[in-house]
Amino acid sequence: MKPRLQTSLGQHLVMTPQLRQAIRLLQLSTAELELEIATAVESNPLLDWAEPAPLEAPAEQETAAHERAHGETEHDEPPVWDASEPWYERIGPSDTDDDEPLAEQVAEVDTLQDHLLWQLHLSPLTPRDRLIGVALIEAIDDDGYLREPLEAIAEVLPPELHIGQDEILTVLHQVQCFDPVGVGARTLNECLHLQLVLLPDATTGKALALQLADGPLERLPKVGIAGLAAEMKLPVQDVECAVHLLRSLDPRPGAQLGGLTADTYVTPDCVVWRQHGQWRVALAFGSRPRIAIHRGYERMIRSASEADASYLRGRLQEARWLLKSLEARGDTLLKVMRCLLRQQSAFLEFGDQALRPLTLREVAGEVGLHESTISRAIARKYVRTPRGTIPLRAFFASGIDTDGGGEASSTAIQAMIRHLIEAENPRKPLSDARLAETLKATGVPVARRTVAKYREAMSIPSSQERVRI
Repeated sequence: MKPRLQTSLGQHLVMTPQLRQAIRLLQLSTAELELEIATAVESNPLLDWAEPAPLEAPAEQETAAHERAHGETEHDEPPVWDASEPWYERIGPSDTDDDEPLAEQVAEVDTLQDHLLWQLHLSPLTPRDRLIGVALIEAIDDDGYLREPLEAIAEVLPPELHIGQDEILTVLHQVQCFDPVGVGARTLNECLHLQLVLLPDATTGKALALQLADGPLERLPKVGIAGLAAEMKLPVQDVECAVHLLRSLDPRPGAQLGGLTADTYVTPDCVVWRQHGQWRVALAFGSRPRIAIHRGYERMIRSASEADASYLRGRLQEARWLLKSLEARGDTLLKVMRCLLRQQSAFLEFGDQALRPLTLREVAGEVGLHESTISRAIARKYVRTPRGTIPLRAFFASGIDTDGGGEASSTAIQAMIRHLIEAENPRKPLSDARLAETLKATGVPVARRTVAKYREAMSIPSSQERVRI
């Protein structure tokens, strides 16, 4: 065969810098987003703070809606509400209410373990695998690495279950699929490998980067790129491209979820209110971009020298990418919140007992996004509702099948248990077995140990400790 050149057409997905920026901005909280925008404005002369438009209070918006001939539709541009307006009450110690436990939940530290446990309970695992998953997650450090050997994990599990290392390794692979990508790795090489396998196959340098991550990467600090290329008998350009891809990955995936500081106040990302019998949602102040292109510097590109014009054009492109990513972030948040309102409208109206089981997969299928995108969109996000300011994660819950053919969420079952304990005779408190029988009589079959687990999760003492003479 003679060597020859030929052209071909094809389509492939490439993880561009713009896409990486959009993904990173999506998982930021409101406080982190404001810091990111401030840093961008300081470093980019083509960005400038935009003057905020005058905002209307909810009463004024409702009056304006009555005056419109056809009213507000679902496709109307949502108003941007300012948390600093006097009609907007931020939660604090005075807003707590015993009848609304979610309303009294203020900023809690969202650790990496909490985020992983939340995903674990939403995964379709057996109780045996879930027990192993909890032990693995508790052994993961703040950087996202599993430093403990599998033998040590097996020792902390109940010996009567006879759980082997093969089972632990199987569950570990499941935990390594959780967000953030790369969590649960035992070494840096494994962490980079987990992140590389999720990149599109057409990503430049992916195959060689996987080869480097599986071994020769450890020699890179000693021999350098040129020495590594000589050892592998590969072109220096190819090795340099693969190393550049490896450097773009996150060596500490757990640091992404460092948690919020234990402040008293939470700045919500969205605001939900009821208008004309329908639930509405809008982005809170700070979730929409408050920056714009600096027109003065933009006009200077035409008259500047070639070097200055090239610099300004590069900064202008970066500014446009940032604005586009911020708009995409706001649109994704609104899309997810509208889906949550459709799925959990009864929860907002009637409370915890009306919360239906909901998973990331259901929301992802309805809005047409990937599960990892939904996970990033709701991570460390809060919404202001008539029931208080609550995290978006509160709209998700695992469930069990009921005798009536439906499903009951774990949050709804906890609310039922709390209601039964509040109505019990203080001289003869209901035992866990009695609570299980009562729930079973209402069509919710739960075991006694499940009732005990939910009761302990709500910090409710046992029946013996609740006795009052």
